[in-house]
Amino acid sequence: MNQNNLSTDEHDHNHHSHEYSHDHDDQLESSSSQDTKGYQRTLLFSFIIITGYMFIEAIGGWLTGSLALLSDAGHMLSDAVALGATLMAFKIGEKSATHQKTFGYKRFEILVATLNGATLVFIALMIFYEAIKRFNSPPEIATQGMLIVATVGMLVNILVAWLMHRGSHAVEDDGHEHSHHSDTKKERKKPANLNMQSAYLHVLSDLMGSVAAIIAALLMLGFGWVWADAVASVIVAILILVSGYRVVRDSVHILMEGTPANISLVNVEQKLLAHPQVQKVHDLHVWSITSGLHALSCHVVVDGDMSIHESSSLIANLEQSLSALGIHHATIQVESLSHPKNSSHSEALVCDISGQAPAGNSHIGHNH
Repeated sequence: MNQNNLSTDEHDHNHHSHEYSHDHDDQLESSSSQDTKGYQRTLLFSFIIITGYMFIEAIGGWLTGSLALLSDAGHMLSDAVALGATLMAFKIGEKSATHQKTFGYKRFEILVATLNGATLVFIALMIFYEAIKRFNSPPEIATQGMLIVATVGMLVNILVAWLMHRGSHAVEDDGHEHSHHSDTKKERKKPANLNMQSAYLHVLSDLMGSVAAIIAALLMLGFGWVWADAVASVIVAILILVSGYRVVRDSVHILMEGTPANISLVNVEQKLLAHPQVQKVHDLHVWSITSGLHALSCHVVVDGDMSIHESSSLIANLEQSLSALGIHHATIQVESLSHPKNSSHSEALVCDISGQAPAGNSHIGHNH
């Protein structure tokens, strides 16, 4: 009779855990989808505005002979490509997971962010090259036309930057409304979406480019400094280069399965060890699937007498505690301290996955 009751309890617990996991995954997926829908609306409006004015600025730069304007138009072209590619990335990222791509297509967003960052770097180098040529032989520039086009360009970029900034904060604020614990609000603050950040940086650096072109036009009108146009181009190139480097650095870190910047492995270990049934933690990995979507895998060592029912309850509790750190996809392996395999593991928190087996030990890497 007791055995039957235990079996029924385990079934009810497992059913409850499955429902919790299923509901949690559905909530995460719908939240992610809702987030990108908001981003997509913002990106679409921004894309239309930027693309429209890009042609105007390119024609203006060609007619006035201003490198600063042509540089800004070229940067606007990269903005349009970045915004369009980002919009496409979010659309592709909505596709469901498959047997071949078990995490879905969300990592595609990071690939596009990397491409955006690399494009910024390339454009900066091209502007440097052209500016050096202009220092040697400054061309004649129609400064009044340059000033008008640059001023309108600045206003356009301010509008787009405001739209993107407002759109990002609207999504983040909506996400915070669902927070149940105000004391952990700061800890669980959602990091900026890297793809939106890269597109936003494109627009901001383009805005700085318009400001630099305006200043150059005023200097040429007031003092006749024909070299001001090339200097403005160099300033724009430096801004673009810095923005591009940051985006590439952050996106490559995600592609390399690096630990998210806002998560400490030591804090994660302490959170796991805080549970009274957990004795040790090893083989700990934390990485980002895409911006704001973090995953974890680890081994926890417990008392060998723990039942399957108790271990299932332990895993559910640990997953809930990890969600407070912003980790919503966790794979936790429960092990006994007395298990023969466990003796082959080192005490290090981070495991060695080189595939080299220690002498006299057939256990290669680690067991998942």
